[in-house]
Amino acid sequence: MGDLSHLQGQLVVGAILFALGAIGFLTRRNLILIMLSAELMLHGVSLNLTAFGQYHGTAAGQAFTVMVLTVSACEAGLALALILTLYRRRRSLDVNLWSNLGEPDLPKLAQDILEVSPAPREQPLPKLTPAGPLPRYPKSAPPAAKP
Repeated sequence: MGDLSHLQGQLVVGAILFALGAIGFLTRRNLILIMLSAELMLHGVSLNLTAFGQYHGTAAGQAFTVMVLTVSACEAGLALALILTLYRRRRSLDVNLWSNLGEPDLPKLAQDILEVSPAPREQPLPKLTPAGPLPRYPKSAPPAAKP
């Protein structure tokens, strides 16, 4: 059996990590920050699992931590792939833009708080003349001026 004060310190740190992750998950609007907050919660749980395993003198906490970290890595890969796809579609990482996902004929599950319009299309840039050296004219015959 391990030391109880050491266990309490590790559990407090794990609980703080989990609470910070939960607060970040519930309050952020950026998809990447939401994903990082979920990862922070998983690491808080992993710390608590290893602390309990060390306190009880078994490797079960470490085994569960390996499984949690494996799931966490898979979740991070899938989440980043989804975030990249969503960003390519709307050009924003704001969660409020994704409240109206789904088929157009299905009822919406959540009321839109903000009326969000798609990002405006950029106006084409004006065409500029190509850069390069100025044309050389013979000294005796300057270009004719147009009337």
